[in-house]
Amino acid sequence: MDSWGEVEQSGESREFIVSAELYISAAAAVALRKPLNPRKKGDRRESVKQTNGNVVDKKLKEKSSWLSGSKGPQGGGQWRSATCKLSEQGDRCLLNIYVDESIIWCTAYIHLLNQTDIREASTSLFFRKNCLTIHCAAGKRWAASSSLDEPIYLQFNSTNACNTWLALLRSYALPEIYGRWFFPVEGGLYRMWRQVELTLMQGRNLGNSKPSDILDADGNDSASEPDPIDLDVFCDILLNETLCARSTVKKGIGSPQWHEHFVLSDLPPYESLDISVWREKKLFKPSILGTVRIALNNFRRGEAVEGWFPVLHSGSIASDTQVGELRMKIRVDEEIILPYSAYHKLLKTFRARNFLDWMAEFETKLKLKSIGSQMMAISIANNTAIEQVQELANREVDGSQSSHTTLFRGNTILTKIMELCMKYYGKTFLEASVGPVIRRLITEKVAIEVDPMRTPKGTKEAEKGLELLIHWCQEFWKQIYSVREECPPEMRRLFCTIRELVEERFSSSGNSALQEKRDLRWQGVSAFCFLRFIVPAILNPHLFHLYPGLPTPPVQRSLTLIAKVIQSLANLNYTVQKEEFMRGVKPFLTDSVPSMVDYIVVVSTPVKDTRTGSTPDWHERSNVINALKLRASTMPILYRESIPLLPHTLDVPRQLAIVTSAVIRHSRAYFTEDKPSAEDKDLHEFCARCFEVEEQALQRVSQLAAQLSANQQRRHFSYPYPSTSPISTQPSSPGPASSPSSRLGRPSTAPDPENSRIRLLSESVNNLAVSPSGPSSPMASQPPRNKLLHFKSSSADSIASRFARDAPSSPSILVSTSSSIDVDDPKRKRGLLRGIWRR
Repeated sequence: MDSWGEVEQSGESREFIVSAELYISAAAAVALRKPLNPRKKGDRRESVKQTNGNVVDKKLKEKSSWLSGSKGPQGGGQWRSATCKLSEQGDRCLLNIYVDESIIWCTAYIHLLNQTDIREASTSLFFRKNCLTIHCAAGKRWAASSSLDEPIYLQFNSTNACNTWLALLRSYALPEIYGRWFFPVEGGLYRMWRQVELTLMQGRNLGNSKPSDILDADGNDSASEPDPIDLDVFCDILLNETLCARSTVKKGIGSPQWHEHFVLSDLPPYESLDISVWREKKLFKPSILGTVRIALNNFRRGEAVEGWFPVLHSGSIASDTQVGELRMKIRVDEEIILPYSAYHKLLKTFRARNFLDWMAEFETKLKLKSIGSQMMAISIANNTAIEQVQELANREVDGSQSSHTTLFRGNTILTKIMELCMKYYGKTFLEASVGPVIRRLITEKVAIEVDPMRTPKGTKEAEKGLELLIHWCQEFWKQIYSVREECPPEMRRLFCTIRELVEERFSSSGNSALQEKRDLRWQGVSAFCFLRFIVPAILNPHLFHLYPGLPTPPVQRSLTLIAKVIQSLANLNYTVQKEEFMRGVKPFLTDSVPSMVDYIVVVSTPVKDTRTGSTPDWHERSNVINALKLRASTMPILYRESIPLLPHTLDVPRQLAIVTSAVIRHSRAYFTEDKPSAEDKDLHEFCARCFEVEEQALQRVSQLAAQLSANQQRRHFSYPYPSTSPISTQPSSPGPASSPSSRLGRPSTAPDPENSRIRLLSESVNNLAVSPSGPSSPMASQPPRNKLLHFKSSSADSIASRFARDAPSSPSILVSTSSSIDVDDPKRKRGLLRGIWRR
C-alpha cells in the first residue's frame, strides 16, 4: 500500500492522507478487534527453509518495541498499520486515525493543540526512527476508549514524510507567541523555544537504602560504602510527568554504566524533570527503586551541569530514603525568538564572511565551541554551506606538511565542519551502510578474539576467532560497498573537492614513491569518509543512533577489531599490520583493495541530485509543501516563522537566537574593550550586533509588560474583560509582591552581570508578568489556573521575568503584580529587574 494518499481540495477545505504505523497500548487495544492473521499453513514450512541471515533480519524487523513489554507506560502494546486523515474545516483541523482500514481509533483536534504538543519521539522509546508524538490532553481528542489519556505515536516510512507531516500538523497548532493581542501586526512580539540535553553516565549504590538526613557515627554525610546489590536497572526520563525517553537495561552490581545521551527539544514550559530508576526482574513487572527530581524553573540556562544526583525512594518528604545516586550531565536552554527581521543587521554581518571563519574566531578568541551546528544550519538555509566548506578546504589543503596532518590526523575547523556535514547529510546513508550488520552482530552477541594472550585456550581459539573476524569483516564490507551509490550529492561534492585538491597539490611535492602519490588521493577521501564517519560509527554505534546503549564488553571488542580491519582497508595499507595476530587478515585486505578504490571513486564523483521527483511519495509531499506555502502566506509573521522549513525542518530565527545568546555569554569581557584591534574589528562588530538583538528583545519584553500593567490598572476602574479577553480576570495576590523576603537577588540562572552593557536595560522588566497570548480556544470556558514559570529572554544571561500560564486549553492568560509603569521614566527603570518569582 502506498504510504501517501492524494490531497483533496474542495472550496476552502483540504484533506491530507498518509499511511503510517500506530502504537496502541494494551489498554487501548481492548476497544479494537484483533487484526486478521493472513498466515497460511504453508508459510511455516517456507520460513524454515530461509537462510540464517534472512531469518535474523526478519526477527530484527519484527522485534517488538521497548514499550511493548511490561515496562511500557500503559503495559504491553503493539504497532498497527493505520491511515491518518487530516481535514481542514474552516478554523478547525481534525486528525482522524483509522486502523484496519475502517475502524476509527481516535480524532485529535489539532487546532486546539500547542505546537509543543507535536514533536519528534525519542528513538529510545521504541528504537524506531521517523516517529512523531502528539500529546492530547482531555477535551482535545476523541478516542474509542474515553478513559485513556495517552500520547499518540506515529511512525512514517521515511524521514521526508515524517518532517513534512511535522510541519503540516504544526501549521494548524498554536505557537507559543507572546503579545499577540496587543501587537497583531507581526502576530506578537516574540516566541519561545526550549530544550533539555541529558547525558546519563552511571549509577552507584543503587538499591542500598539509607535515610537522606542521617549522618554516620563521625558526623560525616558519607558513611562506609554499603554492600553492592546485584540488579538490572533502567531509567525513565519524564518532563512535566510525561514520559519522553528511556535508557537501556543495564546489568550490574549496583553500579551500571550507561553513557547515553538524550536531546529533548521543542518543549512546553518547564516544570520538573524526573529520572525514575526501575528494577527489572524476570517473570515480574518492573518495580521502581526511586526518582531523581530536578526543578527546571530556576535551573541555570545555557551551561552544562554535571554531578551526582541522589535517587530518592518515593514517599512523603519527611520519609525520603536515598537508594543510590546517578551521575548525569544536564544542559537546559530557553530562548526568546524575535521575528526574522530583527536579525537583519546580524545576518548581514554574518554573511560578510565565511561562516567557518566566524567559527574559528569564536573558538580561539571567545572559547566558544558549541554553536557550529547552528551556524551551519543558517548557511544551509542560505544555500551556501557546501560552497563555503569547499572554499575553506581550498585554503587549508595547500600541499604542506601541516595540511597533510590536517587531512589524516588533525583536528581543525575543516575537519570539524566536515564531520558535522557528514552527520547532517549522511544519516540515511550511514544507516544503510552499517546499521543492519551492526544490529545483527550485537543481537547475536558475537564475541571475536584473535589475541592468544586474551583467550583462555590460547592459539587454537585465536585461530577460530580469526576466521570469525574475517567473516564479519566480509559482511560489513559487502554491506558498505553495496550502498555506495546512495551517497548523498552534498557529500560527493565535498569528497570530490578533497580528492581534486590532493591530486593537484600533493602530486608534485616531496620525493614519495609514485604508488604512494597515486594512493594519496584515495586516502584523502577515505580519511573523511571512513576515519571520521563510518569507522567511528562501527566503534560507537550508540553515538550515531544505530543501536541503543553500550554493547557488552565482548561485543565491543568484536566491533573494535572489525573497525581496525575496515580502517586498514580504507588506508589501502594491506601489507602493514602492527599486531602479529592481525596479520591473518592480509588476504582479505588484498582481495578487497580494488573494490575499496572503486568505492572511493563512486562517492567522490558528483552526480546530479535526482532525489527531487524520484521517490514514490514526492508528488504527494510536494502537494503538502505547496499547501503549506499557501497557508503561510496568509499568516502573521511570527506564526509563519514558527513553521519549520522543509525539507530539513530548519528554523533560522531560532538558530540566530541561540547564536546570539551564546556569543553574549562568552563575550562579556571582550565587549568591554573600547578600541578593538584592527584584526578584531569583525568580531567586535558581530558581538555588537548580538547585543543589539538582545536590546531589542528586552525592549519588547518591557513594551509588553507596560501594556499589561496599563490594562491591569484600567481593569481596577472598569468592568471586567469578557471571557475571551487575553487578560486574566483574577487579580494577582498582593502577598508575595509586598513581602520583602520574596524579593530575591539575581537568579541562580544568570551569571555575574559585571561588565554587562545591557544591565540597565535588563532592569526595566523585573517583577512584571508576561505570558503567551496565543489564539483563544473555543473550549477555554473553564476559569484559568495561573502558574508562575521561569522564562528567559533571548540570552541565557538576561534576567528572567515572572510569567503566568493559563490552563492547557488557553495559554493566553496574563497576570501583572504592579500598577501602571512608565518604561520611559528613568526613575522607574532603576532597580526593577532584581529577581524572579519562584514557585
